Amino acid sequence: MTQSLTLPVSGMSCAACAARIEKQLNRLPGVDAAVSFASESAQLRYDPAQANPQQLVDAIERCGFAVPRQSMRLGIAGMSCAACAARLEKVLGKLPGVSASVSFAGESAQLAWLPGLTDQDAVLAAVRRAGFEPLLSETEDNAADASAARYRRELAWFAASAALTLPFLIEMIAMFAGSHHGWLPRLWQLALATPVQFVIGWRFYRGAWLALRGSVANMDVLVALGTSMAWLLSAAVTLLNLPEQHVYFEASAMVITLVLLGKLLEARAKGKASAAIAALMKLAPKTARVEQGGELIDVPVDRLKHGDIVVVRHGDSLPVDGEVVSGEAWLDESMLTGESRPVAKRAGDKVYAATRNQDGMLKVRAQSVGSETQLAEIVRMVAAAQGSKAPIQRLADRLSSVFVPAVSAVALLTFLLTGWLLGSWSTALIHAVAVLVIACPCALGLATPTAIMVGVGNGARRGILFRNAEALERAGKVDVLLVDKTGTLTEGRPVLRHALALSGDEDALIQLAASAEAGSEHPLARALLQKAQERGLPLLACADFRAEVGRGVAARVEGRGLARIGTPAWLDMAMPAEARAWQDAGATVVAVSLDDRALGWLALADTLRASSAEALRQARSLGVRVMMLTGDDAATARSIAAEAGVEEWRAGMRPQDKAAVVRELQAAGRKVAMLGDGVNDAPALAAADVSLAMGSGSDVAISAADITLMRGDLRHAVDAIRLSRRTLAKIRQNLAFAFVYNVLGIPLAALGLLSPVIAGAAMAASSVSVVSNSLLLRRWR
Repeated sequence: MTQSLTLPVSGMSCAACAARIEKQLNRLPGVDAAVSFASESAQLRYDPAQANPQQLVDAIERCGFAVPRQSMRLGIAGMSCAACAARLEKVLGKLPGVSASVSFAGESAQLAWLPGLTDQDAVLAAVRRAGFEPLLSETEDNAADASAARYRRELAWFAASAALTLPFLIEMIAMFAGSHHGWLPRLWQLALATPVQFVIGWRFYRGAWLALRGSVANMDVLVALGTSMAWLLSAAVTLLNLPEQHVYFEASAMVITLVLLGKLLEARAKGKASAAIAALMKLAPKTARVEQGGELIDVPVDRLKHGDIVVVRHGDSLPVDGEVVSGEAWLDESMLTGESRPVAKRAGDKVYAATRNQDGMLKVRAQSVGSETQLAEIVRMVAAAQGSKAPIQRLADRLSSVFVPAVSAVALLTFLLTGWLLGSWSTALIHAVAVLVIACPCALGLATPTAIMVGVGNGARRGILFRNAEALERAGKVDVLLVDKTGTLTEGRPVLRHALALSGDEDALIQLAASAEAGSEHPLARALLQKAQERGLPLLACADFRAEVGRGVAARVEGRGLARIGTPAWLDMAMPAEARAWQDAGATVVAVSLDDRALGWLALADTLRASSAEALRQARSLGVRVMMLTGDDAATARSIAAEAGVEEWRAGMRPQDKAAVVRELQAAGRKVAMLGDGVNDAPALAAADVSLAMGSGSDVAISAADITLMRGDLRHAVDAIRLSRRTLAKIRQNLAFAFVYNVLGIPLAALGLLSPVIAGAAMAASSVSVVSNSLLLRRWR
């Protein structure tokens, strides 16, 4: 029986593309395909016995086209440890066309699926079948409120458990003080321990049942099994009135209370770890002042529309991305660029949501509102990166999947051997309970994701955006940094560096050249106009402007004559030695004439960013080899390399040549990062192990590179490497601590050197210690 499926297809440029895809699909056995260029879709009928949807998608993508996925970030409630996240990820991965990454630390799932194969309702149903609660309302806007609500619930459960457990603690203190007879009757102990075990501790039974139903074992299994064994033994001794036997109600109650304490502290620490998103969202205002009919009206931000005129007064934060239509102001854009200095804005300039007006007033025409703003895109990117998994986490995931069954086997072996050797099955039971309790794998599951969350969040606060956790990890292994010249090492725009006026009057030479160039959009023309403006030189009236590509421009200057500015060869002017020296140093030299009479020469060149030389020195201090790649000529490359302190450089590089250099270094076993502007460097960025895109908040393509540097400062590339290495160091510390804790703790518990109560306290402390160690990353600068 055939099945039908409609898949969207993007990237088709003409009907021939659709025909090519259709031909490829119809080659598959049991497939009948019709691809439409107009609707950008493929109508498919296939025999499930001969083909499956993934094969159809692969066939389309082999043709060089994309099948767009739908994606979403979903909050997940009810996970108790990393095994829960692994189980849910496995369940979601079984849905047709779905890929999922579930984060226990972030209590969220990053999902992508193929439309037509599944939908959002199917995803939500799968989450619920797995025993968890999907939180659709937990978007970036209210994640902090949801986290605070969960913390309050954990606090309430812990307070109730602690109140019922307190009498046991008092009795234990009395016994340590020398009292040989407990003051708390056993029936009272039963009455206090039972609600702790079965009401407050119900979550562990539910979690254990759902985990076992899904053919996995998690922390809930260990806690439920261990505490139930202690409670059942104690209840039997009490109800059968066996005074010679010990009871262990305090063990079951205090273990549950301590586990809840660990969860409470965990929730608080994880809230701090994910605070970066909440901090970003707080930057955006909730209301905006909109000009309507000559009046100012306060409008909720979520009701703003494209084209609305928003008034931003002194001290206000911008609610939208847009263009200034009138007014002047100084804006603090540090949240986007990392640059602390305010930026002047006037009519025609682009402005961005959440930047703050420090002085002045603006009227802004809204161009991007709500979820379309650059701030919203940054928040989505940070959330996705925090929820993604680094390759280093795979080891912990594999261990977590077998850890609980292995510990259960050790606990059973401890029970049997201790009972046989000591002849006391009640003592054996307590030893087994201690093994089960201390081995809870929370610390192991939190070791990697908490460090990733803090590292990614810290980078975001400083204008370094990691696309995912894998990019964060790879950046720390980089040992070669390839740097594009124009717009990366340099400012990317030429400036007038030298002027040689035959009359001796530089200002007159610059004024004439700038006036003639006023009609040109060439970068050299803009440099001359900027210099004239800096010197306060008024432009002269010109007419009959014409430009000759590759040569220069000519214009008739009122009252002066025909001015020409261009290459010395076009003007037939021989360069003096001083001008030749400027050219040899990498500058572009233009000649200026008036009515074919030589007036002088101007040298224009790109300027090195103020931070570039220092950034490259810092990179070398980290053991990173630096090489400059540029399409410019050798003279220009040599000049910039000498100024920046770059020892290795290659000039005359086409985009494909830069990519070839990347592959050459990779073949030699090097880990290569490419830093460029994301346009002409695209082939090299795609080939590199790590791609970094330079930019400012106004033009950066946030999702184009592995790492986006919001501020146009090369030092942030070095900071990204430093932050990555520091984060990886924290992950290794956390994993080592979790492993050592279990390697030491389980044998001690098996030998009876740790009581269940101490084991429970140690288990809670281990999780909190791992998260606290990750939070130390917040101090990174």
